[in-house]
Order: sequence, then structure tokens, then C-alpha cells
Amino acid sequence: MTEETPEIVPATTAGADVPPDHLSVNPRSPFFDAEKLQRGVGIRFKDRVRTDIEEYSISEGWVRVQAGKAMDRKGQPLTLKLTGPVEAWFEDLGENPPVARKG
Repeated sequence: MTEETPEIVPATTAGADVPPDHLSVNPRSPFFDAEKLQRGVGIRFKDRVRTDIEEYSISEGWVRVQAGKAMDRKGQPLTLKLTGPVEAWFEDLGENPPVARKG
């Protein structure tokens, strides 16, 4: 992203150019959406762009990240829930995409 201020869009705004409020990369989750994930979703958590996010919720202000290489008894990765400000955008929209954040 550039130094310019991106367009801010509330998380509740529905639109094709804004990522959903809650999204997961786990196909077993009810919040999984392969079509939106294929577009590429950028996540900024606590003013840092993260690429290791398993699931996020903008309105509730949390993300889930994998806890190392640990697995549960069903073979799913163990995750940690971290709280803080979350922003999301679609990466396929170029340099200055609309950003969804709690607002």
C-alpha cells in the first residue's frame, strides 16, 4: 500500500469490493468462502500487515493464527485468538483498494 490514506469502509457495508466481516481459510468453517479467498484478502492487524491469519472478525476485533506446528487430535492446527483492530481489503483491486474496518 502507498503512503496515501486508503478509502475506509465500515465492515457492515455490503459490496463486491469489500471483504466480508468474518472469513476463514478452513473449509470446515461456516465462514469459509473459496470465491472470496481466491481474490486474495489482505489483513492488517494492530497496524501490521499479516499473512498468517487463519480466520478473522472485523466487528468483534480478533484474528486466529496457527500456534506453531501443533495439531489437535483430529489433525487440525491449533490456533490462538488475538484481539485488536482488524482491517481487510481485496488484494486484486490494485494499489488503493477500499478497506473494511470496524466503524
